[in-house]
Amino acid sequence: MILPIVAYGDPVLRKKATDIAKDYPNLNELIENMWETMYNASGVGLAAPQIGRPIRLFLVDTTPFADDDELGEKERKKLDGFKKVFINAQMQEETGRDWTFNEGCLSIPDVREDVTRKDTITLTYQDEDFNTHTETFDGLLARVIQHEYDHIEGILFTDKLSSLKKRLLKSRLDKISKGKIHVDYKMRFPNIKKGR
Repeated sequence: MILPIVAYGDPVLRKKATDIAKDYPNLNELIENMWETMYNASGVGLAAPQIGRPIRLFLVDTTPFADDDELGEKERKKLDGFKKVFINAQMQEETGRDWTFNEGCLSIPDVREDVTRKDTITLTYQDEDFNTHTETFDGLLARVIQHEYDHIEGILFTDKLSSLKKRLLKSRLDKISKGKIHVDYKMRFPNIKKGR
């Protein structure tokens, strides 16, 4: 089932999400719905807060990036078919060089900005069977995971922009929260005036 994606301005996007246990109600169904919702919106990642649930769950499928000719062959191979569920993730470290890449977000449609992040991360997380893993990711894979991880920490990519950029984006972000934007997927807007 395709779920509405929560738009910028909703308080759930600012909450630090909580861990979940193996017996979380209808978890498999929730994960399936999240995949369907993400693919319907042409996303490469989706976090539970983006569908209104403040829990530490996100998923990533970087396969669409594997077609990007600007990336090297090695990087494209790493991205192709990478599809994973991350539960109760905890960042262990972010290392390597700073690099800048243009990011967007399904909760903030039509806004794309350059964001600087570290190029290597180590993450401890559980898969959908609640097996624990500690893995290191780098390059674009690390970036997609960092972006989704930020969501379960209550952080948006726009928080990482300069004060000037934030001021320049303010009216566009206000319009998004009020639903004054056209999107091709289901969304829930926090500040739509009722009865108009």
